[in-house]
Amino acid sequence: MTEALAEARHHSATIRPRVGFLGVGWIGHHRMKAIAHAGAVNVAAIADPSPAMIAQAAALAPHAKAVSALDDLLEEDLDGIVIATPTALHAEQATLALARGKAVFCQKPLGRNAAEVRAVIDAARSANRLLAVDLSYRFTEAMRQIKRLVRSRELGRIYAVELTFHNAYGPDKPWFYEPGLSGGGCVIDLGVHLVDLALWALDFPAVFQTSSRLFANGEPLSKGVQQAEDYAIATLDLESGTSVHLSCSWRLPAGQDAVISAAFYGTSGGAAMRNINGSFYDFVAERYRGTARETLAFPPDAWFGRAAVDWAHRLASGEKFDPAVERCTEVAAVLDRIYGK
Repeated sequence: MTEALAEARHHSATIRPRVGFLGVGWIGHHRMKAIAHAGAVNVAAIADPSPAMIAQAAALAPHAKAVSALDDLLEEDLDGIVIATPTALHAEQATLALARGKAVFCQKPLGRNAAEVRAVIDAARSANRLLAVDLSYRFTEAMRQIKRLVRSRELGRIYAVELTFHNAYGPDKPWFYEPGLSGGGCVIDLGVHLVDLALWALDFPAVFQTSSRLFANGEPLSKGVQQAEDYAIATLDLESGTSVHLSCSWRLPAGQDAVISAAFYGTSGGAAMRNINGSFYDFVAERYRGTARETLAFPPDAWFGRAAVDWAHRLASGEKFDPAVERCTEVAAVLDRIYGK
């Protein structure tokens, strides 16, 4: 290898991808902080309609160019865009970015329904660009340990999964309560994580039957009613023989901030991930053998930004379209069925 070629390769290896951030409110700011700290990419541009949010984000990336909208970001020389905007905008914004050759990391849900999700994934495949969705609970150490047990069949054949995500609060943005904008209520906001965790851990068996009941302010909702549910229960029957039971809610009088768990029961034992003391961030994983339990994972665990950092590292390594993202359509289709769509 000539000295010039060696120098060229070194220079190429040290050039970091340029990434823009669309939406730097609470979640966008935290994802930006995690990505900037990881150092795999260069935070080159920030877009948000709020000058206050722009100023706060600029403290993390003082050399990033500040703009106001996606159109401005698309004119920049960027390799990828992180999207943290209201749900109604996700599919259109992600599709536009992908069509312009930008990789995308998008907040969940990727779309308000399965059709929107499929359209974004088709755009990513057509553009051959890396697309990832912020399904962050996959990246907790607790869930990683449980997936290991499930996949290795150490728990035997999994016949039941119990999923819970109760939030003592409701979202503070009005658009969350407009199904036309949000896609639904607590199911698409919180249940998307639970459905994804179950199918992901079980290697995505087909769902052949779904039943559900949705409530708003304590009253049952009829199928097709355009009102955001604040409590939901659902059962998913999988072709593998597993029965998945889901419950989620907003503003539940749960006696603590949140109740979050994912429990897997098999013919040779069980395992569960659960939050501690009502925390949204601290999780323990335990393995069950009869009345005995073994701790598999315990806080501290800095998982909150791992999904975003994983995307940034993959982008920096040159990854293009990843077919694994197509599984998001299966999760979206399950949510559609829970909603009776």
